[in-house]
Amino acid sequence: MSQLSFFSAESTPPAVDDLAGLLAAPGQVVTVAGGARVSVVVDRLWRAQAIADMMADCGITPEIADTDEGHPLVRSAPTPELMPTARSWTRGAVKAVPAGWTPGPRALRAWALASGRLAADGSRFAFGLDPHAPDTHPVLAESLMRVGIAPTLAGARGSTPELRITGRRRLGRLVDTVGEAPPGVMEWPTTP
Repeated sequence: MSQLSFFSAESTPPAVDDLAGLLAAPGQVVTVAGGARVSVVVDRLWRAQAIADMMADCGITPEIADTDEGHPLVRSAPTPELMPTARSWTRGAVKAVPAGWTPGPRALRAWALASGRLAADGSRFAFGLDPHAPDTHPVLAESLMRVGIAPTLAGARGSTPELRITGRRRLGRLVDTVGEAPPGVMEWPTTP
């Protein structure tokens, strides 16, 4: 059994701000009647279920549905508590990373749940980025650097851009920060 870090997702109380990690991934935020709503399309149902659990932990009512293409979609109910997130993550109708955003442990966990990918050999972990918001990619790389996890931007011109974390020390820091994998989850950061 590993020792719990004082800065891990498990030691940090849930907060609505944690859902900003979904916006670092391909998530979206919209303002609607009654507040704002955060949503993200994911590739596996386990991701949607884990994100829904995270939303519920924050006091936000989640909903899981399918897109027309058959992909799982998880979204929050419209709520005034998400309005600050909506305001800080948009510039007009465009997604933008807030200046100086530093992701906390639970925001990194949300990002990993939404779009994290572990290399088959376990040598790297990648945070998926929004291919429709390329201006956010270098800013998100800087955000990870602020928490001591230096990434490499890969696939910036393709349909699956990502920030890759490699190296024993960086992966160890990431593992300490995002905490244990949810039950049954295989695509989670590990220390090689």
